[in-house]
Amino acid sequence: MPAAPDPRSAPRPDLRPDPRPDLRPDPRRWWTLAALVASTLVIGFDTTILNIALPTMASALHADIGEQQWIVDSYTVVFAAAMLPAGLIGDRFGRRRMLITGLLIFLAGALIGALVSTPAPVVVARLVMGLGAALVMPLSMAVLPTFFGPGERSRAIAALSAAMGLGMPLGPLVGGWLLDHFWWGSIFLINIPLVAIAILACLFLLPETRDPAAPRIDLISTALSVGGLIALVWGLIEAPARGWSHPLILIALAASVALLTGLTLRERQSVRPMLDLGLLFRPAFLWNAVAITLVGFSLLGLLFVLPQYLQTVLGNDAFGTGVRLLPMMAGLLLAARAATPLAARFGPRPVISGGLLMSAAAAFLGSRTEVGDGYGMTAPWLTITGLGFGLGVVPAMDAALGALSRDREGTGSGLLMTLRQVGGTIGVALLGSLLADAYSTRLDTTGLPSAAADAAEGSVVAAHAVAGRLGDPHLAASADAAFVHGMDVALLVTAFTSLAAAVLVAFLLPRAVSADQGAMVPETTDARQ
Repeated sequence: MPAAPDPRSAPRPDLRPDPRPDLRPDPRRWWTLAALVASTLVIGFDTTILNIALPTMASALHADIGEQQWIVDSYTVVFAAAMLPAGLIGDRFGRRRMLITGLLIFLAGALIGALVSTPAPVVVARLVMGLGAALVMPLSMAVLPTFFGPGERSRAIAALSAAMGLGMPLGPLVGGWLLDHFWWGSIFLINIPLVAIAILACLFLLPETRDPAAPRIDLISTALSVGGLIALVWGLIEAPARGWSHPLILIALAASVALLTGLTLRERQSVRPMLDLGLLFRPAFLWNAVAITLVGFSLLGLLFVLPQYLQTVLGNDAFGTGVRLLPMMAGLLLAARAATPLAARFGPRPVISGGLLMSAAAAFLGSRTEVGDGYGMTAPWLTITGLGFGLGVVPAMDAALGALSRDREGTGSGLLMTLRQVGGTIGVALLGSLLADAYSTRLDTTGLPSAAADAAEGSVVAAHAVAGRLGDPHLAASADAAFVHGMDVALLVTAFTSLAAAVLVAFLLPRAVSADQGAMVPETTDARQ
C-alpha cells in the first residue's frame, strides 16, 4: 500500500505514490476523514435545504421561475468556476487553512441571506456561499489520496459521498420543519452550528498538507471560466422569457462559447495549467468524469423541479415535501454503500453504466406523470433515481481519482468537482428553462387582467397565489397541468441524457478489475511533464 507522506515534511520533486509496500499508512487518516466528513456534511445539507424552501421563498419574495433559477445557480456558477483556483490555493497555502477559510466564507454568506428581503440580495448571499463551498469540496477530495491508498480510498470516498448524501435528506426535513415554524431566513441561520462543528473538526482533527510546487493561480483563466459560465447560465435562464432567437440570448451564448474556448486554448498552452485538460485525454479519467458530470446535471436539476411539484401541485407543506423526498435520498445512501463492494467485485464500468441506466429508467417513468397522479406514482421512480445516482457517482469518483498521479491530485480533483458543478449548474438552468417554457406555453390565462396573467406566468407558486386572490379554480388547475407537463419534458431530457451516458461509459470506459487491486493505476508518463 502506498505510504502517506508526513504533511510536515518538505515535498519531494517527484510526488507520485511511494511504491514500497513496507511503509505503514498514516495512523491519523480516519480522524482526518472525520473532519472532512463534517465539512462535506455542511455542503450536502445546504444543497437541498434551499430547494425545499424555494416555493416558500418564491411566495415571500415574489420571485418568478427565472429569479428562483438565479437563486440556485448563482451558488453553483461560483462554486464551479472558483473550484479551479481553489484546489491550487489549498495546494500552495495549506489545505486545512483553506478549508477553514472556505467554511468561514460560507458562514458569512449564510448570515447575509438571513438578513435580506428581496431576490437580488439573496442571489448575492448565495454567491458568497458558493465561493466558500468552492474551497471546501475540492480540497476535501484532494486530501484523500494523501492519506488513503488504493485499498482504502474507495471507502473514504464512499464516506464523503455518504456525508453529502446524509446532508441531503436532512436538508428537506430540517428545512421543512423550520419553514413550518419560522420565517424562510431560518434556513440560512441553521448553517451556523453546522459550520462551527466543521471548523472545530478541521482545527483539531485535520493535519495540514500542502504542495508548494503547485502552479500559480492564473487570474486570466479564472476570469475566462467565470465569464463563460455566467454568460452560458444567463442565456439558458433568460431564453424562455426573451425567446431563444433574441439578440441578447444569442450574444450571451456566443460570448460563452468564445470565453470557454479561450480558456481551453490558454490552458492547453500552459506548462502547469490550472485546468488540466490533458487529463481528459486519459480514457480512465474522461469517462468517469462524464458520468460524474451527468449525475450532477440530473440530480441538481431534479432537486430544482421536484419540491415545487410536491409542495405546490400536490399540496404538501414544507416538512411533508421533505419527507416525500426521502425515498430518493435513501436510495442514494444505500447505493453509495453498496457501490464500493460491487465495483471491487465486477469493476467500476458495469456498476457505473448500470447506475446510469437505472437513472434513465426512473426518469422515463417519471416523465409519464399526469396531473391527477398522486405521490404513489412518484415514490417508486424517486427511489430508483437515488439508487442510480449512488451507483453511478461513487465508483466513478474513486476510479477517476485512482487514474491520477500524485502530482495531479490537486488539479485533477478540482477538475472533477468543477465538472460536476458545471453539470449541476447547466441542469438547473436548462431543465428549469425547459420547465418555464413549457409551463408558460400551456398555462391558460384567458380572461385574466394583464397584470394577473403576467404574474401567473412567472411560476406555478405565483399562479396559485393569483388564483387564490381571484377565486379562480380554473387557473390553479391549468397551472398544475402546465407545470406537470413542463416537469415531464425536463424528466424526458434527463432520461435521454442518462441513457446516452450509460452507453458511452459501457463501451468507452477502460475495463478494470477493482479499485483494491489497483485497477486504475496512475499513469507514469504524460506529454505535459
